[in-house]
Amino acid sequence: MADLDDFDGFGQPPDVHVGQEFKNRRALYEAKVHRQTQGGICGTAAKGAESIVVSGGYEDDADFGSEIIYTGQGARSDSGKQIDHQYLKLGNAALVTSISSGRPVRVIRGRGGDPAYSPKQGLRYDGLYRVEEFWSTIGKSGFRVYLFRLRELTELKSDVNAATVISKTAPSGNPSPRRNQVTTQRIVRSTKVADHVKRLHDYTCQVCGIRLSTPTGAYAEAAHIQGLGSPHNGFWAAST
Repeated sequence: MADLDDFDGFGQPPDVHVGQEFKNRRALYEAKVHRQTQGGICGTAAKGAESIVVSGGYEDDADFGSEIIYTGQGARSDSGKQIDHQYLKLGNAALVTSISSGRPVRVIRGRGGDPAYSPKQGLRYDGLYRVEEFWSTIGKSGFRVYLFRLRELTELKSDVNAATVISKTAPSGNPSPRRNQVTTQRIVRSTKVADHVKRLHDYTCQVCGIRLSTPTGAYAEAAHIQGLGSPHNGFWAAST
């Protein structure tokens, strides 16, 4: 049996299998599946998010099973309505860090979520997901929310302990792999221009004024305000 004391909070929790159900938040906490008894996001901006709970608490959530559009935390009434804008702090900042770190996030679904993918009662551990991207938008109640796209790590989807799956189903591989020749086309962008724009604006978004800090440094994207090249002759801008 694995030692819970050696678990650093990230990845597959010891002695817990995908699909395992829990009576309440306290049981999740004691098993270290979700190390918070109330909040929907467990983690820090410095290290990233460990786990999230999807239970229909936010009106802008969308659950597609292997893909989840998860609403960040903050400014929600008891009815699930947004009553103010959200900001990139606390759990929201943790999920942004998870994008740059690449660490997977545990997903727990509660009975209040989409009936097609949620348990009928209690909570259920549904495995590891990767945070792929995030963006801000005006939500259904007219306030800014942050949305995060998470995608399931299908190689770990199983009804038994993931560590057991890995140890007992090692592929044999192919000792004589063949090679395929393919031809692709892509637009060649100038990474020097993109890096220059990011530094020029100190990695601060020119649209919302937010500057993201992660353990690996400031994070920003060089976005196309207008398409580069003719006939558009557009330009770059820093964007978070």
